[in-house]
Amino acid sequence: MDINETMSLLLVSAFCAVQIAYALSQCLDLYFFTRPVNWVDPNTARDKPADEYPYIVLFYPVLRELESTMRTTFLSLAQLEYPKDKFSVVAIPNADDAFTVRSLRRLQKEFPFLQIIEVPATSHKSWLVVWKAWDRCKKAYWWHEGKFAQNRNLPPKKTRQLIYAFYQIAERVMDTQDFLVNYIDADSCPPSDHFLAAAAGMGQYDVLQAQNIAGNLNASWAASWHAFDHMAWDGSKYPHLSANGKHPYWVLGKGLFFRASDLIALGGFHPWLTIEDPEVGMRFWTNGKRLGVIENPLIEEVPLTFAHGITQRKRWVAGFFQSLTHPLKAMGMPWPARFKAWLNFLPCLSLSLNSIGLPLGIWATWSAWTGQNILPDWAIVLSLANLVVFTLSMSALYVRTWRRAALVLPARKDRIRYLLRVNPVFILLWWLVWLVPLWIGFRMFLRNEGLVWERTEKTDANHDLVRVARTKKSSATARSTAQSKLPTAIRAGAEKTS
Repeated sequence: MDINETMSLLLVSAFCAVQIAYALSQCLDLYFFTRPVNWVDPNTARDKPADEYPYIVLFYPVLRELESTMRTTFLSLAQLEYPKDKFSVVAIPNADDAFTVRSLRRLQKEFPFLQIIEVPATSHKSWLVVWKAWDRCKKAYWWHEGKFAQNRNLPPKKTRQLIYAFYQIAERVMDTQDFLVNYIDADSCPPSDHFLAAAAGMGQYDVLQAQNIAGNLNASWAASWHAFDHMAWDGSKYPHLSANGKHPYWVLGKGLFFRASDLIALGGFHPWLTIEDPEVGMRFWTNGKRLGVIENPLIEEVPLTFAHGITQRKRWVAGFFQSLTHPLKAMGMPWPARFKAWLNFLPCLSLSLNSIGLPLGIWATWSAWTGQNILPDWAIVLSLANLVVFTLSMSALYVRTWRRAALVLPARKDRIRYLLRVNPVFILLWWLVWLVPLWIGFRMFLRNEGLVWERTEKTDANHDLVRVARTKKSSATARSTAQSKLPTAIRAGAEKTS
């Protein structure tokens, strides 16, 4: 065999391998879309008496945030259609984050519903409630086994803030009644029926997850591409993870609800992962907790630059790898379920196959059409099938994107502009760029990095989407908040800790 024949054989083999891998990725998409979705209808809660609504504690972990960004979030929270004596909003900055604490104190005068718990260093005596809770709970496996066992020097990031605030409040109020845990990011703007969805869904499900959508779709080219990730995952594939409880799921890190008693029983949040979202969701599933999906999304910001987007995505990737290795066995997930859990990550890992497989498929089809084909017939058929499936799946995705974009881009011309920015050619390029955070995130996983909060810059991009006039009216109403034992206990705990 001469060198030309050898090269031809290598090219054909590489082409066939890519097309087979691409076909498998398409089959994975088909698998997800055949899973049923367990939707939550918030309107069913409107027929319930208000005294039957669950009490909700919304945690708000923040780090060096712009005051304007937090104000926009609080303006959206002031519009919540929920009894004022049935929820608390608890901001949880680090005690040494003086800039954010000062901003929150000023905002507290404008938004009386806001409470603040400052999170001290883990050497502070108030952390004892956490160590005792973990001592009692074997499900907090990181505390009982492995290299981080009994390690109190928790890494300084969002998870540590959530752990501290959750156990502080639970210690004070669980004797009174159970409550629902909800948390959001600094820039998250929940819809007005967000809490109503919790009241509607928790009678049927154990965990609820709201979808997310970016409000700054057209703020920059980078923002448009970053936002498309949410269109393709949060607004498309993710709801199918509910699957009548038959498929392992993870949560999205904001806009979710679960019972405080369930979180205590499962050991709280795992502090030694870059992101807590995948692991805590899979731990809930492993212990029989079913997921319901809230369609009305939170509005959030996406990064305005590619550099910030890569910073955010590399942390996601590192957290996915971390959560899908040792934790799955430690939480007791059986191996068939562990295989399914890995399927959740494969669409992210295989993004670049679209960018490589599609052009190769076009080339193969063209070569066969012009009579210059060097490929076996089955490879041509497979390439053509891949092209057809890709066209159909992307068409369906763009239809969903057009409809979802209307939530934040009511003007038709703005939605057209967005779809032009995320046309298939540009998205194929973006999926190639995804190789960068995939590689960096994998390297972070190998080196056990990412345990310090590396925050994504927020710019208060969604202020104009919050209806200020209605919010001011709602804020005024909040000043007459009724008192109950539960919010009183929470408020007293917040003041004491601060």
